[in-house]
Amino acid sequence: MGVVGEAGRRDAGRYAGVTALGLVSAALALALPYALGHTLDQLLRGAAAGWWIAGCGALVAAQTAAAAGEDLLAGLATARAAATVRRRTVRHMLAAGPPAAGQGTGDLVTRVVGNAADAAVTPAAAAALPAALAAPVGGIVALGLTDIWLAAAFLAGAPLLTLLVQRFARASSDCVTAYQNAQGRIATLLVEALGGARTIAAAGSEQRETARILGPLPELGSHGRRMWRVQGRATAQAAVLVPLLQLTVLAVGGIRLSAGALSVGDLLAASRYVLLATGIGVVVGQLGAVVKGRAAAARVDEVLAVPVPAYGERQLPEDGAGTLELRGVTAVRGAETVLDGLDLTVPGGSCVAVVGRSGAGKSVLAALAGRLADPDAGTVLLDGCPLPELTATGLRDAVGYAFERPALLGDTVADTIAFGPRPLPPDHVTRGALAAEADAFVRLLPDGYATARNQAPFSGGEVQRLGLARAFAHPTRLLVLDDATSSLDTVTESRVAQALFHPPTPRTRLLTTHRPATAARADLVAWLDSGRIRALAPHETLWAIPEYRELFGGGDGG
Repeated sequence: MGVVGEAGRRDAGRYAGVTALGLVSAALALALPYALGHTLDQLLRGAAAGWWIAGCGALVAAQTAAAAGEDLLAGLATARAAATVRRRTVRHMLAAGPPAAGQGTGDLVTRVVGNAADAAVTPAAAAALPAALAAPVGGIVALGLTDIWLAAAFLAGAPLLTLLVQRFARASSDCVTAYQNAQGRIATLLVEALGGARTIAAAGSEQRETARILGPLPELGSHGRRMWRVQGRATAQAAVLVPLLQLTVLAVGGIRLSAGALSVGDLLAASRYVLLATGIGVVVGQLGAVVKGRAAAARVDEVLAVPVPAYGERQLPEDGAGTLELRGVTAVRGAETVLDGLDLTVPGGSCVAVVGRSGAGKSVLAALAGRLADPDAGTVLLDGCPLPELTATGLRDAVGYAFERPALLGDTVADTIAFGPRPLPPDHVTRGALAAEADAFVRLLPDGYATARNQAPFSGGEVQRLGLARAFAHPTRLLVLDDATSSLDTVTESRVAQALFHPPTPRTRLLTTHRPATAARADLVAWLDSGRIRALAPHETLWAIPEYRELFGGGDGG
């Protein structure tokens, strides 16, 4: 069962304890009717029954203790399984990168939170099934040992009970899976809408978005009602069938009692055994948990099936200058070839600006440069080493990123800037903030760099500067900036340019931009057109080409 099965095997001892204690509890439940019946017969005969009464009390106490122990072990094992499933799923999603988000962010959250919890119940529910089945089977056997006619009366209706359980398991499996899928689609739409709440409000399209988000709701309601109908039908059928079976067995028992084949105590025991034998509710409940858990586990396993990029064991040469090469790189997104056999060399220590029309593939190229994604064909090399051959740690130490809309992570502002593969000294944090023109507004915060990140309101430009500070603070040999200065005003961008285009320590810089002033400051400009590099030259050289000027709206060239 994938990750749930692994979690079950890892905690096999606890699940074995759940099964063992459940079977002990079932055995004690089967022993109690005999003890009660014998005690009653002793009392009716006027014989001493003190020890039998004490034995009945001991059986009740032992059964209570076994059931409590079973619940405790099941709870502990389920909690550990849920933690294991969630930890493994989150790690896999982060390792797989953007492809893992193909299901949608909201759907992923649903799978990691709700589905993981449901899936984690499966091993405990499966471990409890033997005991859930042992009680009815044991009850039937005990009826036969008490009187064969009692067992025969019960077995006459047993096939109907078996059919009821089978139909419930089959019908509930289909509707539970469909319900969880519809739930995931609603969650995805909701997360998307929350991310664009300001845009929705500005456009006055709240009602239309509400209708779009709740579009799958009728389907969800349909599957939910079907689940209740299946549950209700099974309960109603059991509510009719179980009492009929019990009455039939008790009627036969009364006849056998009048014939002298049974004692009053035997009839009391039989009345308890038939209750155990018709324990369809317990079996259906456990089966329902297993069915729901298996459906949830299948949704979690779909996330874990997304391939994770493989890394090698190779290390970058220590004397490498950070030369970046893309050889025959092709990237396909959907049905469109975004990059088509692209060749580009970024000399070590230089700064190359990538420009092109909207949708030309600039961000795709930036992602491939540091292996945030792999090309569909071709090779990306850093200092002569193909990126897939490098170790994961070596690659992340060597390549830094800054994005147009960076995600601020960490508990404090200092954590946000220091966020990376290795701990960063405080002086590096401050140096990065100074280079990104972020130090001034950070020091105005209540606790400066120690201010809790989620309590510091930042503008779009300030968020972008913190992303730049993080990139500047880490000593990488290649720095990739994907439109990372787009929200900066002209004055701030000019100040940041000093650290970007004249770094204190040499490193290669690849940046995507739509600003002519930024392109003009770069050593070279890579003009991306129709999936290939149309030209690689200084900005002033390319400015003489009318089509190049059109990329910037016919500006003055910066």
